[in-house]
Amino acid sequence: MELEVYNINGEVTDKKVTLDDSIFGIEPNEHVIWLDVKQYLANQRQGTHKTKERNEITGSRRKLIRQKGSGGARRGDIKSPLLVGGGRAFGPKPRDYGFKLNKKTKVLARKSALALKAKNRAIVVVEDFNFDTPKTNRLVELTKKLQLADKKILFVLPAQNKNVYLSARNLAKVNIVTASDINTYKIMDCTSLVITESSVAAIDNHFKV
Repeated sequence: MELEVYNINGEVTDKKVTLDDSIFGIEPNEHVIWLDVKQYLANQRQGTHKTKERNEITGSRRKLIRQKGSGGARRGDIKSPLLVGGGRAFGPKPRDYGFKLNKKTKVLARKSALALKAKNRAIVVVEDFNFDTPKTNRLVELTKKLQLADKKILFVLPAQNKNVYLSARNLAKVNIVTASDINTYKIMDCTSLVITESSVAAIDNHFKV
């Protein structure tokens, strides 16, 4: 697949880039995309939730009322889950929500996500750019010139760029990621994928390693 390259003024240049069909041209596998996104979100969970169970409550073990004849539910001591202040039955405990996913499955998921964006014509390639100082307005202007101002955008850069990252930090709909750190969740979470010219080759090299 060939795509036109835009400059930072939003104008089409005479350059074109070819997207690797082994990455952007495969048939998307939606199930592995779901698995990879599920694992990513599971890894974000802290898993530190905790409630006290019956054996962790401080209180007397004396039976409060007789077993039968009261007209109410039978219960034991003051630590019963039936009472306010009692222990919680089967309450949550600290746990790790992460689960294992094979490396080949994760690679296929990322390729499928990229292929899905290519299939939906949601990829824009721009010339390499850099900011001398962090300027949010310059990045906003770039999104407007690319006619993506009202969309959720993921910029893919070939390497870390502090000024570009700081320029996007206050923008709710703009995220920055390097080609080596690209993941399925971030690809699927954006409406448009903006890839710099050098990042196309960086993505190819990343998946061929």
